[in-house]
Order: sequence, then structure tokens, then C-alpha cells
Amino acid sequence: MTRTIDEIMLTAPVIPVLIVDNAAQARPLAEALVAGGLNVIEVTLRTPAALQVLREMRAVEGAIVGAGTVTNQRELAAALDAGADFIVSPGLTEPLGKAAVREGVPFLPGVATAGEIMRGLDLGLTHFKFFPAEAAGGIPVLKALAAPFAQVRFCPTGGITAQSAPEWLALDPVLCVGGSWVTGKGAPDYAAIEQAAREASSLRSTTR
Repeated sequence: MTRTIDEIMLTAPVIPVLIVDNAAQARPLAEALVAGGLNVIEVTLRTPAALQVLREMRAVEGAIVGAGTVTNQRELAAALDAGADFIVSPGLTEPLGKAAVREGVPFLPGVATAGEIMRGLDLGLTHFKFFPAEAAGGIPVLKALAAPFAQVRFCPTGGITAQSAPEWLALDPVLCVGGSWVTGKGAPDYAAIEQAAREASSLRSTTR
């Protein structure tokens, strides 16, 4: 089933952003996240195992798995070949943006300035990752950026925590947030990850 980027962003309030070195961890990790209510998962292309991790996670029922840290057309092609349901990039270049639009894949490019948003709008894009959210100035900057662009929606990512996520999610232009806190660091504790996912998946109901 083909979903729009809007539908994907509204599936759950938090998109776990994962850096996974070991493909053997992929399925149990995805199963724990989905069981906790976080069906949308971003696998960053930061490790040699990333594309295999993406393939393994897509085999988990209910998982919507995207490729993150996609920076050029070659990585876009590799991610699509691995079956990515959506694409996330840290920034927005015209070649990558045009390629994603041409492929018809749900695309969430990173922006941090009004000019970058305007570049995306010129390409027909209206949904963006605000990145790096905290380092770029946090909620005050996003509010200021969103004001002139009523049609634009955001997924803030970068430095967001379980404690700060509700404040971000309370903003009207914010459909979801991205974060790495759900899975933590080190060897995965799947029961703890499922519990953290369950807590994260309940955030929207307390802020909307």
C-alpha cells in the first residue's frame, strides 16, 4: 500500500531514528517498536549493515520502514532498491529533491531556514524535517519559520527527548517528532524498548 508522507507522519507521534550495526538485531528491534505502537521506523544509512537492516525490518508485520541520512541520488536508489517505504534526508538539494519527486516516494527532507523551505515548496514539497531541531534554535525558531508557511508541516528531529517531545508535539505545524531515545544505546533491551515505545506512542493523546 502506497502512503503519502502526511499519512506516514500521522501514523505515530514519534519516529524512532535508528543506527543499527548488526542486522541480526533488526527484526526483534522492529517487533518491539511495533508492539509498543511505533510503526514508523527510520533506519539511518550510517552503517554498512543499514540496507540489510531495512530489508529485515520491512518483513515485520505492521512496520513502515524508511531510510534516513539519504544525501544523494545514489543512496536514494539503493534505499529504494532495499524497499524503503519513505526517504529522510538531513538537508535538501535540488538534485535529490527532484529525484525523490520523480520516483514518487514519500520524502521528508531536512530544513532549518526559510530559504530551504521555499526551495522545497518550489519542488512541490510541503512536509519537512526540522533539523537539527534543538541546535537550530528549538521551538522559538520553528514557530518563527512556520508562521509565513501555513501549508507546511514538520517533523522536528535532533536533540529531542522524551521530556521535550510533548512540547514540540503541541505545536500545530508539527505532525510528529524524530528521536533516538526510544531505543537507547548499547545492546538492545527489547522489553525496555517496547515499554519506551508504548510511552512514546501515547504522547499525542496528551498534547492534542
